[in-house]
Amino acid sequence: MNMMEAPPIGPGNAQVMNRFALTKRLVAKLKDEAVIGGIGNSNFDLWAAGHRPENFYMLGSMGLACPIALGVALAQPKRRVIALEGDGSLLMQVGSLATIAMLKPKNLVIVVLDNRSYQITGGQPTATAAGADLVTMARGAGIAQSAWAADEEMFDEMMARALTQDGPWLIAVRIDDKPGDGATERDPPIITARFMTGIGIKR
Repeated sequence: MNMMEAPPIGPGNAQVMNRFALTKRLVAKLKDEAVIGGIGNSNFDLWAAGHRPENFYMLGSMGLACPIALGVALAQPKRRVIALEGDGSLLMQVGSLATIAMLKPKNLVIVVLDNRSYQITGGQPTATAAGADLVTMARGAGIAQSAWAADEEMFDEMMARALTQDGPWLIAVRIDDKPGDGATERDPPIITARFMTGIGIKR
């Protein structure tokens, strides 16, 4: 390796960003994409960043943002589907990465928001705090287009590609420990019905 080359971007040298600011940047780019917000702060910030009928706000089902997003992506292959998931939740369902790699949904994008903690339950450290690298795990599962975003500009560039080019994609970002901005309404039937209408399943 050339000693002048910059080291590859990883969890140790990615800029620590703000989850709500990144979520707002993402929502500003969206048209008819479906977004599955993982439990807790991921969907609190999604709700606050700009409510859309194509958003699905998970309540109490830790680790299921990626499996649900996979199901929507397979059912609606012409619609881009984004899973917003925290590091702790993804670690709980890390096997879903192998299923996603096996099924190869071209329209699926996973955004992993890694603050190295179970923030909403008291800040207990996750395995990423001890060195687990979710991008390396995703690549090992077979999701070749998996990478860390070094900063907001790189996040924007990676999302632009993920929203227009074949996936599946996994984009990981290091985030701070700021609390979620706002709180999602807690009415599962309303959330589900609105999402189903938003993606054209029912009128």
